[in-house]
Amino acid sequence: MAVYRLLKTENRARRGELQTVHGTIQTPVFMNVGTVAAIKGAVSTEDLEEIGTQVQLSNTYHLHVRPGDELIRKLGGLHRFMSWERPILTDSGGFQVFSLASLRQIREEGVTFRSHIDGHRIFMGPEESMQIQSNLGSTIAMAFDECPSSMAERSYVRASIDRTTRWLVRCRQKMEELNAREDTVNRSQLLFGINQGAIYPDLRIEHAKAITELELDGYAIGGLAVGETHEQMYEILDHVVPFLPQDKPVYLMGVGTPANILEAVERGVDFFDCVYPSRNGRHGHVYTSRGHLNLFNAQYEADLRPIEENCDCPVCRRYSRAYIRHLLKAKEMLGMRLCVLHNLRFYNRLMEEIRDALDAGNFSQYKKRRMDLLSEGTKE
Repeated sequence: MAVYRLLKTENRARRGELQTVHGTIQTPVFMNVGTVAAIKGAVSTEDLEEIGTQVQLSNTYHLHVRPGDELIRKLGGLHRFMSWERPILTDSGGFQVFSLASLRQIREEGVTFRSHIDGHRIFMGPEESMQIQSNLGSTIAMAFDECPSSMAERSYVRASIDRTTRWLVRCRQKMEELNAREDTVNRSQLLFGINQGAIYPDLRIEHAKAITELELDGYAIGGLAVGETHEQMYEILDHVVPFLPQDKPVYLMGVGTPANILEAVERGVDFFDCVYPSRNGRHGHVYTSRGHLNLFNAQYEADLRPIEENCDCPVCRRYSRAYIRHLLKAKEMLGMRLCVLHNLRFYNRLMEEIRDALDAGNFSQYKKRRMDLLSEGTKE
């Protein structure tokens, strides 16, 4: 079992640490998303270490399709494959049940997919997902679940969460079996369960109570940021987080913007991940304390300032907006790389500041100050 220590609280906001076989994770934490065992944007392991990345997140389904989890296992597991010694979280493939809706069929045993690469049939259920993640040897494995649309009918959502609970029991049983084997890559692999229930507070609470009884290493809240409003997401967090264990980490999956993170930390969330910083960076959109800039805009053509004054990232220490804009316009890969690197450091530094504010007991003031800056917007 993981050891999660709650170091400090401020109202519902939490400051803690999760001890794992690959190192201790300081929380709240943002996990940098490396879907296919790499951050999109030509960002290296050395880069990630320099910008303070604690955890990388990789995708079970995508790595199963290419290069194959059996190959990664033969090569010593995902950590060795990526040359990354710090923690890795692998999602279960369950989100592909949602995102590949036109290519899948759900039944009690699991889900049949059509590969998005070549169309071949893939079956994945709880046991298969746990086996793949065990082959990868990640620090934290996510339980296999169904992520229903946030706008799905109540009757469908109820049936879905009941099936997800049954799948979770099977995931735990399979992981216990795999972790007992001598040849398992990581016999200390942790398991996080996932709360679902769309935007129905009572179903969310019912499901939270059911999965809490299984005494897992951590608990995630899934199925948000998939179509509902930010206000609806915050309302669900207000309802469901109090019903998750206070002595285990809470992970809000796929979220989000800096404002989303600040609001969710205030509601008791510890773990976050999102593709925004890397995806936006690849399109020339970079984050600052007052929002984001589009470096393709002509106003930055002769702007010799860094992306953000006083930013400690390796990009802002050396390069100007004008130069990065030139690279982007010329379609040089370096422009995309620099934007992604800055954005990831921005997110990692945001989490460092949140932890510092919680340590100092002034998170509420810090959050208000950051939200006020974001509401002002960029004036450049």
